[in-house]
Order: sequence, then C-alpha cells, then structure tokens
Amino acid sequence: MDYRDRVKIEPGKRGGRPCVRGLRICVHDVLGWLAAGMSEDAILADHPDLEREDIRACLAFAADRERRIDQSPAA
Repeated sequence: MDYRDRVKIEPGKRGGRPCVRGLRICVHDVLGWLAAGMSEDAILADHPDLEREDIRACLAFAADRERRIDQSPAA
C-alpha cells in the first residue's frame, strides 16, 4: 500500500505529526488504539471520518519508518 495518499505531514497541524487525510487524527493515535487492543471495526465506529484504508495506511507508514531506521547507518 502507498500510504502517502492518506498520511500527510502538515506544518502547524498537530505539531507537524503525521496525520490521516487532513484530519486531526495522528498516525500515533491509530497505532495506539490498535496496540491497546481496539479492533478496526471499533476504531471506525468511534471515528466515523476514518476509513479502513486509513488504518492500513497508518500501519504501512509505521512499517516504512521502521524499515528506514533499520537501513540507517549506525551512529
């Protein structure tokens, strides 16, 4: 999945943190809900502006960020 269509970083919005589609919902919010055990269906019910693909985009964003960290030269 190409998360870049759904995850945006806008200066001045939520402190420049990555957010979903211009909403004020940060990637770390979605990841935190998933980590806390919320199902996708529960997240979508609590946040009707979100779409299932937004949740997957947050996961893809996190995976890409982790991959980039792993590929960084050791300090």
